[in-house]
Amino acid sequence: MSKNDADMVGSGLGTRSADASGDDVFAPGVRVQLSWQDLEAAAGRGAILPTDARAMWAGWAAADSPQRLAAQPEARRRKPPVAGPRFSFTNTLYYFGGMVAIGAMTLFMRLSWDAFGAWGLMVISAAYLLGCLKVADHLKARHLPVPAGILATLAVVLVPLVVFCAQNGLGLWPPGGPVDYSAYHTQINWRWLTLEFVTLAAGVVMLWRYRLPFMVMPIAVTLWYLSMDAANALMQQGDGWDFAFMRDVTLVFGIATIAIALWVDARCRQATDADWRQDYAFWLYLFGTLMFWGGLSWRNSDSELGKAVYCLINLVMVFAGAAIGRRVFTVFGGLGVASYLGYLSHRVFGDSLAFAFVLTLLGLGVVALGIWWQRHEERINAYFSSWVPPALRPRDASQDAD
Repeated sequence: MSKNDADMVGSGLGTRSADASGDDVFAPGVRVQLSWQDLEAAAGRGAILPTDARAMWAGWAAADSPQRLAAQPEARRRKPPVAGPRFSFTNTLYYFGGMVAIGAMTLFMRLSWDAFGAWGLMVISAAYLLGCLKVADHLKARHLPVPAGILATLAVVLVPLVVFCAQNGLGLWPPGGPVDYSAYHTQINWRWLTLEFVTLAAGVVMLWRYRLPFMVMPIAVTLWYLSMDAANALMQQGDGWDFAFMRDVTLVFGIATIAIALWVDARCRQATDADWRQDYAFWLYLFGTLMFWGGLSWRNSDSELGKAVYCLINLVMVFAGAAIGRRVFTVFGGLGVASYLGYLSHRVFGDSLAFAFVLTLLGLGVVALGIWWQRHEERINAYFSSWVPPALRPRDASQDAD
């Protein structure tokens, strides 16, 4: 075990003896006994990345590893489960309660505007925001990162509500637009831009302060809203609504969001602080891919070459997902490739009874490909990860180079 590993274990897994000195703990002769559950628990607390836990366990538990003590024959053929967020009943309650609380803010806004007015509702919302942050501090101090992240996320979600109330109270809300805050989540309008910019700034500051990955979710959603409202603002100079322009702006925002996700991902994988070695890029990848893939798929090119290029881009997404260990690329890329293959089968067999059989075979072929991919996923990921910079490789592929 290297000194870096010792630092990570010492800070992430902790010790039972609070009075052990650093020299004693990290002495060359000291040995500890760990199980897969210990690493999984450390990943659940955010001390190490789930991919790091899997990579270290795969090396320690290998048949020829000196760290391996004993194993049942059955366990030799079984791979350790992927460490990550576990949807236990407790976590389900956490997230369900958090989503209900977030959704209640919109309903509360609609029912309380006439009763409290802009300033009254702004004070109540700000008090809620500060209260959420205070509770998040308490929960994080008690090593409960999941509920702490949900409370901190709720605080970020309250930011646009506070800004909306302040703008209305000061008479700065542009006339002619939505007058109900609930429309923020349903209507595309350039007047929401001030809410979105302030939310992004506040969200980044709070994320830096609390360092809880779930807080990236409202930031990613706000970037998605911003792409649509920015396009609406640019279209005010033209003839009004233009779907093609909206689509292209969304695609560009998607590319920019993915670029930010790649930068965040690389920084997190190379971070030495356990708080920053968590997966902060997940939500950025998800919404960035959604924007990019949606904008790309809505183009509906009439050219056969254009459709083939669309398939090629999706194929690149599949292998890019394997290379950097991000299945969101593989899933959306696979959907794009499948839709193109469906188009080809319709073009060739669309007017014959064989079309239904061809479509069935295509679906079964995709299932068979999924089974084959699952069996060889680690080997595929390792192969394609050699094509990308070391900072973006999945940890189990780059660990050997450290």
